Amino acid sequence: MTGVMVLYKYILKRILMAIPVLIGATFLVFTIMYFAPGDPAEIILGSNATQESLEALRTKLGVNDPFIVQYGRFFFNLLRGDLGTSYRNSLPVTALIADRLCNTIYLAVSGILFAVIIGIPVGVISAIKQYSLLDDIIMFLTLFVTAVPTFWLALILVIVFSVNLGWFPASGMGRGAYNFFISLILPMLTLGCGYAALIARTTRASVLDVKRQDYIDTARAKGLGEDVVVWCHMMQNALIPIVTVVGLNFGVLLGGSVLTESIFSWPGVGRFVVESISYKDTPAVLGSIVVLAILFTLVNLMVDLIYAVLDPRIKSQYQNAWKRG
Repeated sequence: MTGVMVLYKYILKRILMAIPVLIGATFLVFTIMYFAPGDPAEIILGSNATQESLEALRTKLGVNDPFIVQYGRFFFNLLRGDLGTSYRNSLPVTALIADRLCNTIYLAVSGILFAVIIGIPVGVISAIKQYSLLDDIIMFLTLFVTAVPTFWLALILVIVFSVNLGWFPASGMGRGAYNFFISLILPMLTLGCGYAALIARTTRASVLDVKRQDYIDTARAKGLGEDVVVWCHMMQNALIPIVTVVGLNFGVLLGGSVLTESIFSWPGVGRFVVESISYKDTPAVLGSIVVLAILFTLVNLMVDLIYAVLDPRIKSQYQNAWKRG
């Protein structure tokens, strides 16, 4: 079996494994929304609406139907690629998510890039300078940043850089390339700082583990420079745990940074989900969960494929497993 066929078969297997997860996630969220207090018709029309208008809207939305009928209707439409229509504004959920998904992707990508650019070099320096004063300072700062609540960090950044210094806007997404970048900085820092600290600690632990291996001593004995030893030998073998952390955190960020988007009024999927829950807009919430679950699955699949590129032993395990199958 060729390597390409092995790759295709593995990708197909992962996609099939994701289907029950997707079904379970939508069923769980639908159950929570179904039994949650509140009437979408009353939320939309207001408390002064007549009983006749409320009943007419409930019938139109289909919320009077039994639980299994409502979920079956949603799942049947999902198989056709239809995420339904929003209760709140009668627009297709697909279009509403599409308008916001790019904003969440921009925020997630910028946050994880900042975390990687800062976290990996800091972690490597800390590992190389193990037990030094610099190592102690780095470990203290990363522990402190990891423990800081997101909302507290966001408020501090807003007070310092927006209110006091006036460098960046406190909320919203700017129009135009320059204004967009400026408005992205504070949300990016809010998301990226915590993950940068986590990546730094993971990188330090992984590099320290590789640092003790015999082939590192052999590389030094051959007369290779320390930079070559660190970045070409140590990092190449220390990347798998780092890739795992980066991939999982990127999936979480794509899942909607609800708190950050809400604090900075960033028009992303996370904020859209919060607003939809407040209106008990079940189709909008379920559609968002489906899209985010698919994105998370794709990110995890990419991480697994990167494993095979970084470590030939993993690729060999895939090939042997499929040959036996």
